[in-house]
Amino acid sequence: MLYDLFMFVLNFLLLVIWVLIKGAFLTLFERKILGYIQIRKGPNKVGFVGIPQPFSDAIKLVCKEQPIPILSNYLLYYFSPVFSLMISLLVWMIFPYLTYMCSFSYGFLFFLCCTSFGVYTVMIAGWSSNSNYSLLGSLRSVAQTISYEVSLALILLSLIILIGSFNMVDFMNYQLYCWFIIFSFPLALACFASCLAETNRTPFDFAEGESELVSGFNIEYGAGGFTLIFLAEYTSIVFMSMLMTLIFMGGDFYSFFFFMKLGFLAFCFIWVRGTLPRFRYDKLMYLAWKSFFPLSLNFFIFFVGLKVLLISVI
Repeated sequence: MLYDLFMFVLNFLLLVIWVLIKGAFLTLFERKILGYIQIRKGPNKVGFVGIPQPFSDAIKLVCKEQPIPILSNYLLYYFSPVFSLMISLLVWMIFPYLTYMCSFSYGFLFFLCCTSFGVYTVMIAGWSSNSNYSLLGSLRSVAQTISYEVSLALILLSLIILIGSFNMVDFMNYQLYCWFIIFSFPLALACFASCLAETNRTPFDFAEGESELVSGFNIEYGAGGFTLIFLAEYTSIVFMSMLMTLIFMGGDFYSFFFFMKLGFLAFCFIWVRGTLPRFRYDKLMYLAWKSFFPLSLNFFIFFVGLKVLLISVI
């Protein structure tokens, strides 16, 4: 029993370490891709083609002095980035290991709970800074995240109704012959857009609207606090890429091809940032409630009907 517990903890710690390294190198990947999109060089001075750049950035940020606004609510201000990163890493427990697996039967529900908790960390970070800009940024982010969570949950529930299980391992078993993206392509596109909105990425980065909010909810954070918020965002991007690969694109997580697909989806996140301008806020809400919500609801009802029909035929 103790051996099993030790192996479970060791597996999860190794996973967390690799996810953090992946998040760090995703920043370098993003800066390189954006450099090519804008016909300029990305970071290339530190080491061989700029590969040690994320480590030098991390050391610089951690060694800087942590600014603390005098009028801030100190405890909440200090701990909200820590909880933000903790939730982003905790959600990786649903990654489907087959040996001493962190994955469990109700992994999808756990994912929904963790994404809902992420809203609170943003809201508390914005409120506790005691700045109008950060408060406005956090309110906009909360409204956006809650709106897109509804459509994201319905999209994923449609496929869960189809396979009849909340366990992520079953998604791999049911996609041995046909990927779900083939017969639910509109759902996959809506899911990708919802993932962009969930992670506050362009063109839905209203929490960090630089032109009107001066960096949004994280304006009062610097040094370590900013690093944690930054890492939490990039960890979420890697996780959403993993989730979409698992649910729509085969999900054979023991093949090298799985990680190629994950990398491609992470590239798509950056590609969208380099090519699309920011939405208007009313159009963002219109897209969530007038487009994605009816689409996901119709697919959900269709899959429920299909499941009932199949059960009655069998």
